[in-house]
Amino acid sequence: MVSLERDLCPLAFFGFREQNNCQWYAVRRRTGMQMLGSQIHVTEGYGRKLPVSVTGGGRRWHTGPVSSPAIVATALQVRFGLVEAVRHLDLIVPSGGATALAGRNGAGKSTTMRVLAGVIPPTSGEVKVAGFDVRRQTLEAKRASGFCPDVGGLVPRATPWEHLQLSARLRQLPPGWEHGALELLDRFDLGGAAHRVTSGFSHGMGRRLSVVLAAFHRPSVLLLDEPFDGVDPLGVEATMEVVADARSNGAAVLISTHLIDLAVQACDEAVVLRGGSVVAAAPADQLRGEDGVRAYRALLA
Repeated sequence: MVSLERDLCPLAFFGFREQNNCQWYAVRRRTGMQMLGSQIHVTEGYGRKLPVSVTGGGRRWHTGPVSSPAIVATALQVRFGLVEAVRHLDLIVPSGGATALAGRNGAGKSTTMRVLAGVIPPTSGEVKVAGFDVRRQTLEAKRASGFCPDVGGLVPRATPWEHLQLSARLRQLPPGWEHGALELLDRFDLGGAAHRVTSGFSHGMGRRLSVVLAAFHRPSVLLLDEPFDGVDPLGVEATMEVVADARSNGAAVLISTHLIDLAVQACDEAVVLRGGSVVAAAPADQLRGEDGVRAYRALLA
């Protein structure tokens, strides 16, 4: 059985070395970057050079204004036996920011999200969510965050309202949470199904309910793993509204998705993973349109 207590969870923004007014940058730890005047080119392992405009002279690179980080992952490594799923990943998400984790299936997106959510432990590295060490303060990190897993997370014989009641008890929410939860169910067109068991839900309904469960308590960190997968336009719009509301309340949002067009709509930053490593990061606007899609595909090749 799925444990909602175990699966309660976090969110993130990306940063390495700071540089003012970064318009497009690519990052590869230890290898794969070449400085040519004011341009950085990705050269190793990507098949073609991608220009990265950098101006200014700080010591850390970022693509937007710096705020207090809600998630910090430093040299994160995750291994499953001989398989290295995540390789020395550095990730920062500021409060009020939204970052997309993009990449192909198997790139390490969901593994990274599960570590941040406290579902699986990191092999090495440091991970903090809302100021809590995920390894040593797992429950505190989960209570400060909300997690929509990519699969599962729902109890088949429980109704949406029973899921919400259990989650509210586990999180020790004060009275009054019901009103906001009902509003979210209606926003996701689940109000009429609030007392139906989830075993009869379609895939899209299950995804929508998972977003509701992640967001109803207004966490300071919101992790959404593939929230758009199999979701109809109404669900996509409602998810976009949840992301916007969370950010306006100062929460940090991390969205994992392979749908780059929706990622850039929802987020202001995008981080591209390949083979468990960060290969590039950019303002989301730089991945819009045909040029952005070509650049994205080149990074995945």
